[in-house]
Amino acid sequence: MNSRRNFIKKTAIVGAGISVLPNMTYGFSLKKDKLKVALIGVGLRGTNHLNNLLQREDVIVTAICDIDPNRIKIAEEQIKKHNHPKVKVFGKNDNDYKNLLDLKEVDAVIIATPWLWHTRMAVDAMKAGKYTGVEVSAANTMEECWDLVNTHEQTGSHLMILENVNYRRDVLAVLNMVKQNVFGEMVHFRCGYQHDLRFVMLNDGKSAYGKGVEFGDKGISEAAWRTQHSVLRNADVYPTHGVGPIAVMCDVNRGNRLVSLTSHATKSRGMHNYIVENGGENHPNAKVNFKMGDVITSTIETANGETIIVTHDVHLPRPYSLGFRVQGTKGLWEKDGDRIYIEGQAKTPHAWDDSKEWLEKYDHPLWKKYGEHALGAGHGGMDFFVINSFIESAKENIAPPMDAYDAAAWSAITPLSELSIENNGEPQDFPDFTRGNWIKRKPYNWIKDTY
Repeated sequence: MNSRRNFIKKTAIVGAGISVLPNMTYGFSLKKDKLKVALIGVGLRGTNHLNNLLQREDVIVTAICDIDPNRIKIAEEQIKKHNHPKVKVFGKNDNDYKNLLDLKEVDAVIIATPWLWHTRMAVDAMKAGKYTGVEVSAANTMEECWDLVNTHEQTGSHLMILENVNYRRDVLAVLNMVKQNVFGEMVHFRCGYQHDLRFVMLNDGKSAYGKGVEFGDKGISEAAWRTQHSVLRNADVYPTHGVGPIAVMCDVNRGNRLVSLTSHATKSRGMHNYIVENGGENHPNAKVNFKMGDVITSTIETANGETIIVTHDVHLPRPYSLGFRVQGTKGLWEKDGDRIYIEGQAKTPHAWDDSKEWLEKYDHPLWKKYGEHALGAGHGGMDFFVINSFIESAKENIAPPMDAYDAAAWSAITPLSELSIENNGEPQDFPDFTRGNWIKRKPYNWIKDTY
Protein backbone atom coordinates (compact mmCIF):
# COMPACT_ATOMS: atom_id res chain seq x y z
CA MET A 1 0.00 0.00 0.00
CA ASN A 2 2.86 2.39 0.83
CA SER A 3 4.38 1.65 -2.57
CA ARG A 4 1.12 2.57 -4.27
CA ARG A 5 0.71 5.74 -2.20
CA ASN A 6 4.28 6.90 -2.86
CA PHE A 7 3.93 6.12 -6.55
CA ILE A 8 0.80 8.25 -6.84
CA LYS A 9 2.32 11.12 -4.92
CA LYS A 10 5.51 11.17 -6.98
CA THR A 11 4.06 10.71 -10.44
CA ALA A 12 0.42 11.84 -10.43
CA ILE A 13 0.19 9.40 -13.35
CA VAL A 14 0.62 11.42 -16.50
CA GLY A 15 -1.88 10.58 -19.25
CA ALA A 16 -5.38 9.23 -19.45
CA GLY A 17 -5.04 6.65 -16.70
CA ILE A 18 -6.34 4.03 -19.09
CA SER A 19 -4.69 2.30 -21.98
CA VAL A 20 -5.87 5.03 -24.29
CA LEU A 21 -6.22 8.78 -24.40
CA PRO A 22 -10.00 9.24 -24.80
CA ASN A 23 -11.35 11.45 -27.54
CA MET A 24 -12.23 15.05 -26.87
CA THR A 25 -15.92 15.36 -27.64
CA TYR A 26 -16.95 18.87 -26.69
CA GLY A 27 -13.86 20.92 -27.43
CA PHE A 28 -13.05 22.13 -23.93
CA SER A 29 -10.97 20.85 -21.05
CA LEU A 30 -10.93 21.34 -17.31
CA LYS A 31 -7.16 20.70 -17.19
CA LYS A 32 -7.35 20.21 -13.44
CA ASP A 33 -4.12 19.67 -11.55
CA LYS A 34 -6.23 18.69 -8.56
CA LEU A 35 -9.70 17.31 -9.04
CA LYS A 36 -12.34 18.04 -6.41
CA VAL A 37 -14.33 14.83 -5.93
CA ALA A 38 -17.47 14.02 -3.94
CA LEU A 39 -18.87 10.61 -3.12
CA ILE A 40 -22.57 9.81 -2.99
CA GLY A 41 -22.83 6.56 -1.07
CA VAL A 42 -20.07 5.51 1.33
CA GLY A 43 -21.09 1.95 2.02
CA LEU A 44 -18.63 -0.89 1.45
CA ARG A 45 -18.07 0.01 -2.20
CA GLY A 46 -18.01 3.75 -1.60
CA THR A 47 -15.42 3.56 1.19
CA ASN A 48 -13.23 1.41 -1.04
CA HIS A 49 -13.29 4.19 -3.64
CA LEU A 50 -12.71 6.76 -0.88
CA ASN A 51 -9.61 4.92 0.31
CA ASN A 52 -8.12 4.93 -3.19
CA LEU A 53 -8.94 8.60 -3.69
CA LEU A 54 -7.35 9.62 -0.40
CA GLN A 55 -4.01 8.22 -1.54
CA ARG A 56 -3.82 10.49 -4.57
CA GLU A 57 -2.16 13.91 -4.52
CA ASP A 58 -4.13 15.01 -7.58
CA VAL A 59 -7.50 14.61 -5.79
CA ILE A 60 -9.22 16.56 -3.03
CA VAL A 61 -12.29 14.89 -1.52
CA THR A 62 -14.63 17.77 -0.74
CA ALA A 63 -17.93 16.12 0.22
CA ILE A 64 -19.58 12.82 1.10
CA CYS A 65 -23.21 11.78 1.28
CA ASP A 66 -24.99 8.82 2.86
CA ILE A 67 -28.28 8.47 4.73
CA ASP A 68 -26.70 5.95 7.13
CA PRO A 69 -24.93 7.89 9.92
CA ASN A 70 -22.80 4.85 10.75
CA ARG A 71 -21.34 4.85 7.24
CA ILE A 72 -20.68 8.60 7.47
CA LYS A 73 -18.79 8.01 10.71
CA ILE A 74 -16.67 5.27 9.12
CA ALA A 75 -15.90 7.51 6.13
CA GLU A 76 -14.94 10.45 8.35
CA GLU A 77 -12.60 8.24 10.36
CA GLN A 78 -11.02 7.08 7.12
CA ILE A 79 -10.55 10.70 6.00
CA LYS A 80 -9.01 11.65 9.34
CA LYS A 81 -6.67 8.65 9.21
CA HIS A 82 -5.21 9.95 5.94
CA ASN A 83 -4.71 13.44 7.44
CA HIS A 84 -7.12 14.80 4.84
CA PRO A 85 -9.02 18.03 5.59
CA LYS A 86 -12.59 17.67 6.85
CA VAL A 87 -15.25 17.36 4.18
CA LYS A 88 -18.81 18.59 3.91
CA VAL A 89 -21.34 15.96 4.91
CA PHE A 90 -24.80 15.34 3.47
CA GLY A 91 -27.43 12.72 4.22
CA LYS A 92 -30.29 14.30 6.16
CA ASN A 93 -32.77 12.64 3.80
CA ASP A 94 -32.94 10.73 0.50
CA ASN A 95 -32.64 13.91 -1.58
CA ASP A 96 -29.87 15.67 0.34
CA TYR A 97 -27.43 14.55 -2.36
CA LYS A 98 -28.89 17.32 -4.53
CA ASN A 99 -27.47 19.89 -2.12
CA LEU A 100 -24.08 18.25 -2.54
CA LEU A 101 -24.42 18.65 -6.31
CA ASP A 102 -24.96 22.40 -5.84
CA LEU A 103 -21.45 22.79 -4.42
CA LYS A 104 -19.03 24.74 -6.59
CA GLU A 105 -16.16 22.89 -4.94
CA VAL A 106 -17.20 19.63 -6.62
CA ASP A 107 -15.83 18.84 -10.09
CA ALA A 108 -16.63 15.13 -10.20
CA VAL A 109 -18.95 12.74 -8.42
CA ILE A 110 -18.72 9.01 -7.73
CA ILE A 111 -22.07 7.28 -7.14
CA ALA A 112 -22.00 4.04 -5.15
CA THR A 113 -25.55 3.66 -3.85
CA PRO A 114 -28.23 0.95 -4.17
CA TRP A 115 -29.18 0.24 -7.79
CA LEU A 116 -32.51 2.08 -7.85
CA TRP A 117 -30.71 5.37 -7.17
CA HIS A 118 -27.98 5.04 -9.79
CA THR A 119 -29.70 6.60 -12.78
CA ARG A 120 -31.57 9.38 -11.02
CA MET A 121 -28.41 10.47 -9.20
CA ALA A 122 -26.28 10.21 -12.34
CA VAL A 123 -28.80 12.28 -14.31
CA ASP A 124 -28.90 14.95 -11.59
CA ALA A 125 -25.10 14.99 -11.41
CA MET A 126 -24.73 15.47 -15.17
CA LYS A 127 -27.36 18.23 -15.12
CA ALA A 128 -25.34 19.92 -12.38
CA GLY A 129 -22.31 19.87 -14.69
CA LYS A 130 -20.35 17.28 -12.73
CA TYR A 131 -18.14 14.66 -14.32
CA THR A 132 -20.03 11.55 -13.22
CA GLY A 133 -18.91 8.05 -12.30
CA VAL A 134 -21.62 5.51 -11.53
CA GLU A 135 -21.26 2.02 -10.12
CA VAL A 136 -22.72 -1.02 -11.83
CA SER A 137 -25.28 -1.62 -13.08
CA ALA A 138 -25.96 1.89 -14.27
CA ALA A 139 -29.68 1.48 -15.01
CA ASN A 140 -32.61 -0.81 -14.20
CA THR A 141 -35.12 -0.02 -16.95
CA MET A 142 -35.00 0.90 -20.62
CA GLU A 143 -36.28 4.36 -19.77
CA GLU A 144 -33.34 4.83 -17.40
CA CYS A 145 -30.89 3.69 -20.09
CA TRP A 146 -32.19 6.40 -22.40
CA ASP A 147 -32.14 8.92 -19.54
CA LEU A 148 -28.37 8.42 -19.22
CA VAL A 149 -27.74 8.87 -22.94
CA ASN A 150 -30.15 11.79 -23.40
CA THR A 151 -28.80 13.69 -20.39
CA HIS A 152 -25.21 13.22 -21.54
CA GLU A 153 -26.07 14.54 -25.00
CA GLN A 154 -28.17 17.42 -23.71
CA THR A 155 -25.71 18.65 -21.08
CA GLY A 156 -22.32 17.69 -22.54
CA SER A 157 -21.43 16.24 -19.12
CA HIS A 158 -19.57 12.96 -19.26
CA LEU A 159 -20.61 9.71 -17.59
CA MET A 160 -18.33 6.76 -16.87
CA ILE A 161 -19.66 3.38 -15.81
CA LEU A 162 -17.18 2.14 -13.20
CA GLU A 163 -16.85 -1.44 -14.42
CA ASN A 164 -13.70 -2.63 -12.70
CA VAL A 165 -13.57 -6.10 -14.31
CA ASN A 166 -12.55 -4.43 -17.57
CA TYR A 167 -9.21 -3.81 -15.84
CA ARG A 168 -8.68 -7.31 -14.45
CA ARG A 169 -5.20 -8.52 -15.31
CA ASP A 170 -6.18 -11.66 -17.20
CA VAL A 171 -9.01 -9.83 -18.98
CA LEU A 172 -6.65 -7.12 -20.25
CA ALA A 173 -4.10 -9.75 -21.31
CA VAL A 174 -6.77 -11.56 -23.33
CA LEU A 175 -7.90 -8.23 -24.81
CA ASN A 176 -4.29 -7.71 -25.85
CA MET A 177 -4.38 -11.11 -27.57
CA VAL A 178 -7.69 -10.29 -29.27
CA LYS A 179 -6.33 -7.03 -30.67
CA GLN A 180 -3.16 -8.77 -31.87
CA ASN A 181 -5.29 -11.34 -33.71
CA VAL A 182 -3.97 -14.29 -31.69
CA PHE A 183 -7.46 -15.83 -31.66
CA GLY A 184 -8.17 -14.88 -35.27
CA GLU A 185 -11.51 -13.32 -36.17
CA MET A 186 -13.82 -13.29 -33.14
CA VAL A 187 -16.87 -15.56 -33.30
CA HIS A 188 -18.27 -16.42 -29.87
CA PHE A 189 -18.10 -15.29 -26.22
CA ARG A 190 -19.39 -16.47 -22.87
CA CYS A 191 -19.49 -14.54 -19.62
CA GLY A 192 -21.70 -13.79 -16.65
CA TYR A 193 -21.97 -13.28 -12.94
CA GLN A 194 -21.78 -16.62 -11.13
CA HIS A 195 -21.38 -15.95 -7.42
CA ASP A 196 -23.06 -17.57 -4.41
CA LEU A 197 -24.58 -14.49 -2.74
CA ARG A 198 -27.05 -16.18 -0.42
CA PHE A 199 -25.15 -15.14 2.72
CA VAL A 200 -25.01 -11.55 1.39
CA MET A 201 -28.66 -11.33 0.35
CA LEU A 202 -29.92 -12.98 3.55
CA ASN A 203 -28.00 -11.29 6.34
CA ASP A 204 -29.21 -9.85 9.65
CA GLY A 205 -25.77 -8.82 10.85
CA LYS A 206 -26.14 -10.95 13.98
CA SER A 207 -26.10 -14.56 12.87
CA ALA A 208 -22.89 -16.46 12.27
CA TYR A 209 -21.37 -16.17 8.79
CA GLY A 210 -23.65 -17.73 6.25
CA LYS A 211 -26.55 -18.39 8.62
CA GLY A 212 -28.68 -15.25 8.46
CA VAL A 213 -32.05 -15.38 6.68
CA GLU A 214 -33.28 -11.78 6.94
CA PHE A 215 -33.57 -9.10 4.28
CA GLY A 216 -35.35 -5.79 3.71
CA ASP A 217 -36.02 -3.83 6.90
CA LYS A 218 -34.34 -6.52 9.01
CA GLY A 219 -31.37 -6.98 6.67
CA ILE A 220 -28.03 -5.19 6.65
CA SER A 221 -25.83 -3.94 3.82
CA GLU A 222 -26.96 -5.39 0.47
CA ALA A 223 -29.58 -7.57 2.18
CA ALA A 224 -31.45 -4.35 2.94
CA TRP A 225 -32.08 -3.62 -0.76
CA ARG A 226 -30.58 -6.11 -3.22
CA THR A 227 -32.69 -9.12 -2.22
CA GLN A 228 -35.93 -7.34 -3.09
CA HIS A 229 -34.90 -7.46 -6.75
CA SER A 230 -34.89 -11.26 -6.52
CA VAL A 231 -38.37 -11.18 -5.01
CA LEU A 232 -39.89 -8.96 -7.69
CA ARG A 233 -37.88 -9.41 -10.92
CA ASN A 234 -37.11 -12.38 -13.13
CA ALA A 235 -34.19 -10.91 -15.03
CA ASP A 236 -30.41 -10.73 -15.27
CA VAL A 237 -30.09 -7.80 -12.90
CA TYR A 238 -26.28 -7.69 -12.82
CA PRO A 239 -24.83 -8.22 -16.31
CA THR A 240 -21.97 -5.76 -16.67
CA HIS A 241 -19.11 -7.62 -14.91
CA GLY A 242 -19.24 -10.17 -17.72
CA VAL A 243 -20.54 -8.16 -20.65
CA GLY A 244 -18.31 -5.10 -20.11
CA PRO A 245 -15.01 -6.82 -20.98
CA ILE A 246 -16.59 -8.78 -23.83
CA ALA A 247 -18.17 -5.64 -25.30
CA VAL A 248 -14.72 -4.02 -25.49
CA MET A 249 -13.24 -7.12 -27.14
CA CYS A 250 -15.82 -7.00 -29.93
CA ASP A 251 -15.97 -3.18 -30.23
CA VAL A 252 -19.59 -2.70 -29.14
CA ASN A 253 -20.78 0.87 -29.87
CA ARG A 254 -17.59 1.44 -31.88
CA GLY A 255 -17.95 -0.42 -35.17
CA ASN A 256 -20.26 -3.07 -33.75
CA ARG A 257 -23.37 -3.15 -31.59
CA LEU A 258 -25.65 -5.45 -29.61
CA VAL A 259 -28.62 -6.32 -31.84
CA SER A 260 -30.93 -8.83 -30.15
CA LEU A 261 -31.31 -10.98 -27.04
CA THR A 262 -33.17 -14.08 -25.91
CA SER A 263 -33.35 -15.13 -22.26
CA HIS A 264 -34.58 -18.08 -20.24
CA ALA A 265 -34.81 -18.66 -16.49
CA THR A 266 -34.83 -21.83 -14.43
CA LYS A 267 -37.21 -22.38 -11.55
CA SER A 268 -36.46 -20.62 -8.26
CA ARG A 269 -35.39 -22.88 -5.38
CA GLY A 270 -32.05 -21.68 -3.99
CA MET A 271 -33.13 -18.79 -1.75
CA HIS A 272 -36.13 -20.67 -0.33
CA ASN A 273 -34.04 -23.74 0.47
CA TYR A 274 -31.39 -21.60 2.14
CA ILE A 275 -33.98 -19.95 4.39
CA VAL A 276 -35.51 -23.30 5.37
CA GLU A 277 -32.12 -24.86 6.08
CA ASN A 278 -30.91 -21.96 8.26
CA GLY A 279 -34.11 -20.47 9.67
CA GLY A 280 -36.55 -23.36 9.61
CA GLU A 281 -39.63 -24.02 7.50
CA ASN A 282 -41.76 -21.89 9.86
CA HIS A 283 -39.64 -18.76 9.43
CA PRO A 284 -41.76 -15.97 7.85
CA ASN A 285 -39.30 -15.60 4.97
CA ALA A 286 -39.83 -19.27 4.07
CA LYS A 287 -43.18 -18.13 2.67
CA VAL A 288 -41.62 -15.52 0.38
CA ASN A 289 -41.98 -16.28 -3.32
CA PHE A 290 -38.73 -15.38 -5.09
CA LYS A 291 -39.61 -14.52 -8.67
CA MET A 292 -36.06 -14.57 -10.04
CA GLY A 293 -34.95 -17.89 -11.51
CA ASP A 294 -31.83 -19.40 -9.96
CA VAL A 295 -29.98 -19.48 -13.29
CA ILE A 296 -30.76 -17.01 -16.07
CA THR A 297 -29.21 -17.55 -19.47
CA SER A 298 -29.22 -14.90 -22.19
CA THR A 299 -27.91 -15.17 -25.75
CA ILE A 300 -26.99 -11.95 -27.52
CA GLU A 301 -26.33 -11.41 -31.23
CA THR A 302 -24.11 -8.58 -32.49
CA ALA A 303 -24.23 -6.65 -35.74
CA ASN A 304 -20.91 -8.22 -36.80
CA GLY A 305 -22.16 -11.76 -36.32
CA GLU A 306 -20.74 -12.79 -32.93
CA THR A 307 -22.84 -14.43 -30.22
CA ILE A 308 -22.47 -13.80 -26.48
CA ILE A 309 -23.92 -16.12 -23.82
CA VAL A 310 -24.45 -14.35 -20.49
CA THR A 311 -25.28 -16.22 -17.26
CA HIS A 312 -26.66 -14.86 -13.99
CA ASP A 313 -26.31 -17.38 -11.12
CA VAL A 314 -26.30 -16.06 -7.53
CA HIS A 315 -28.87 -18.17 -5.63
CA LEU A 316 -27.17 -21.57 -5.62
CA PRO A 317 -24.03 -23.01 -4.01
CA ARG A 318 -21.06 -22.66 -6.35
CA PRO A 319 -17.50 -21.29 -6.56
CA TYR A 320 -17.12 -17.76 -7.90
CA SER A 321 -16.64 -17.38 -11.65
CA LEU A 322 -17.43 -14.87 -14.38
CA GLY A 323 -17.34 -17.77 -16.82
CA PHE A 324 -15.30 -16.09 -19.54
CA ARG A 325 -14.84 -17.78 -22.89
CA VAL A 326 -13.31 -15.90 -25.83
CA GLN A 327 -13.35 -17.81 -29.12
CA GLY A 328 -12.16 -17.01 -32.61
CA THR A 329 -11.20 -18.72 -35.85
CA LYS A 330 -7.70 -19.60 -34.55
CA GLY A 331 -8.38 -20.60 -30.96
CA LEU A 332 -10.00 -19.80 -27.64
CA TRP A 333 -9.47 -18.97 -23.96
CA GLU A 334 -11.59 -20.24 -21.10
CA LYS A 335 -11.19 -18.83 -17.61
CA ASP A 336 -12.79 -21.84 -15.92
CA GLY A 337 -9.89 -24.26 -15.94
CA ASP A 338 -7.51 -21.45 -16.90
CA ARG A 339 -6.99 -23.06 -20.26
CA ILE A 340 -6.23 -21.92 -23.77
CA TYR A 341 -5.91 -23.45 -27.22
CA ILE A 342 -4.29 -21.76 -30.22
CA GLU A 343 -4.28 -23.76 -33.44
CA GLY A 344 -0.79 -24.63 -34.63
CA GLN A 345 0.81 -23.31 -31.45
CA ALA A 346 -0.55 -25.66 -28.78
CA LYS A 347 2.06 -27.88 -27.10
CA THR A 348 -0.08 -30.89 -28.03
CA PRO A 349 -2.46 -30.77 -31.02
CA HIS A 350 -6.13 -30.66 -30.03
CA ALA A 351 -5.24 -30.42 -26.33
CA TRP A 352 -5.54 -27.55 -23.89
CA ASP A 353 -2.54 -25.52 -22.74
CA ASP A 354 -2.37 -23.90 -19.32
CA SER A 355 -3.14 -20.24 -19.96
CA LYS A 356 -0.49 -18.95 -17.52
CA GLU A 357 2.35 -18.68 -20.05
CA TRP A 358 0.13 -17.06 -22.66
CA LEU A 359 -1.26 -14.49 -20.23
CA GLU A 360 2.24 -13.63 -19.03
CA LYS A 361 3.44 -13.26 -22.63
CA TYR A 362 0.57 -10.90 -23.49
CA ASP A 363 0.37 -9.15 -20.13
CA HIS A 364 -1.14 -5.73 -20.71
CA PRO A 365 1.24 -2.73 -20.70
CA LEU A 366 -0.74 -1.12 -17.87
CA TRP A 367 -0.24 -4.10 -15.59
CA LYS A 368 3.39 -4.54 -16.58
CA LYS A 369 4.16 -0.96 -15.69
CA TYR A 370 1.91 -0.27 -12.70
CA GLY A 371 0.78 -3.65 -11.38
CA GLU A 372 2.84 -3.48 -8.19
CA HIS A 373 1.33 -0.10 -7.34
CA ALA A 374 -2.23 -1.44 -7.73
CA LEU A 375 -1.81 -4.02 -5.00
CA GLY A 376 -4.13 -3.39 -2.08
CA ALA A 377 -6.47 -1.16 -4.10
CA GLY A 378 -9.28 -3.72 -4.02
CA HIS A 379 -10.46 -6.61 -6.18
CA GLY A 380 -6.94 -7.71 -6.99
CA GLY A 381 -5.85 -4.27 -8.17
CA MET A 382 -8.66 -3.63 -10.65
CA ASP A 383 -10.04 -0.80 -8.53
CA PHE A 384 -6.79 1.15 -8.84
CA PHE A 385 -7.05 1.23 -12.62
CA VAL A 386 -10.77 1.99 -12.91
CA ILE A 387 -10.55 4.91 -10.47
CA ASN A 388 -7.36 6.15 -12.10
CA SER A 389 -9.11 6.09 -15.46
CA PHE A 390 -12.02 8.07 -14.05
CA ILE A 391 -9.83 10.68 -12.37
CA GLU A 392 -7.53 11.26 -15.33
CA SER A 393 -10.44 11.51 -17.77
CA ALA A 394 -12.29 13.89 -15.44
CA LYS A 395 -9.24 16.13 -14.99
CA GLU A 396 -9.18 16.75 -18.75
CA ASN A 397 -12.99 16.57 -19.15
CA ILE A 398 -12.61 14.08 -21.98
CA ALA A 399 -14.76 11.11 -22.89
CA PRO A 400 -14.06 8.12 -20.64
CA PRO A 401 -13.27 4.66 -22.04
CA MET A 402 -16.65 3.33 -20.85
CA ASP A 403 -19.16 6.06 -21.52
CA ALA A 404 -22.90 6.79 -21.35
CA TYR A 405 -23.57 4.71 -24.47
CA ASP A 406 -21.78 1.73 -22.95
CA ALA A 407 -23.58 2.18 -19.64
CA ALA A 408 -26.90 2.13 -21.48
CA ALA A 409 -26.16 -0.80 -23.81
CA TRP A 410 -24.71 -3.05 -21.11
CA SER A 411 -27.41 -2.21 -18.56
CA ALA A 412 -30.19 -2.73 -21.14
CA ILE A 413 -29.65 -6.48 -20.75
CA THR A 414 -31.68 -6.30 -17.52
CA PRO A 415 -35.00 -5.01 -18.91
CA LEU A 416 -34.59 -6.95 -22.18
CA SER A 417 -33.97 -10.24 -20.37
CA GLU A 418 -37.01 -9.58 -18.21
CA LEU A 419 -39.20 -9.07 -21.29
CA SER A 420 -37.81 -12.12 -23.06
CA ILE A 421 -38.39 -14.39 -20.04
CA GLU A 422 -41.94 -13.07 -19.64
CA ASN A 423 -42.59 -13.94 -23.28
CA ASN A 424 -41.18 -17.49 -23.30
CA GLY A 425 -37.78 -16.55 -24.68
CA GLU A 426 -39.05 -14.25 -27.40
CA PRO A 427 -36.19 -12.27 -29.04
CA GLN A 428 -35.87 -8.66 -27.93
CA ASP A 429 -34.19 -5.95 -29.99
CA PHE A 430 -31.54 -3.69 -28.46
CA PRO A 431 -32.10 0.02 -29.08
CA ASP A 432 -29.25 1.76 -30.88
CA PHE A 433 -28.26 4.18 -28.15
CA THR A 434 -25.67 5.80 -30.43
CA ARG A 435 -28.39 6.70 -32.97
CA GLY A 436 -26.37 5.17 -35.80
CA ASN A 437 -23.02 6.60 -34.77
CA TRP A 438 -21.66 3.15 -33.82
CA ILE A 439 -20.85 2.77 -37.52
CA LYS A 440 -18.30 5.59 -37.48
CA ARG A 441 -17.20 5.69 -33.82
CA LYS A 442 -13.61 4.50 -33.52
CA PRO A 443 -12.62 1.86 -30.93
CA TYR A 444 -10.48 3.05 -28.07
CA ASN A 445 -6.91 1.84 -28.27
CA TRP A 446 -6.86 -0.10 -25.02
CA ILE A 447 -3.49 -1.61 -25.90
CA LYS A 448 -1.20 1.34 -26.59
CA ASP A 449 0.65 2.45 -23.48
CA THR A 450 0.27 6.24 -23.40
CA TYR A 451 2.31 6.94 -20.24
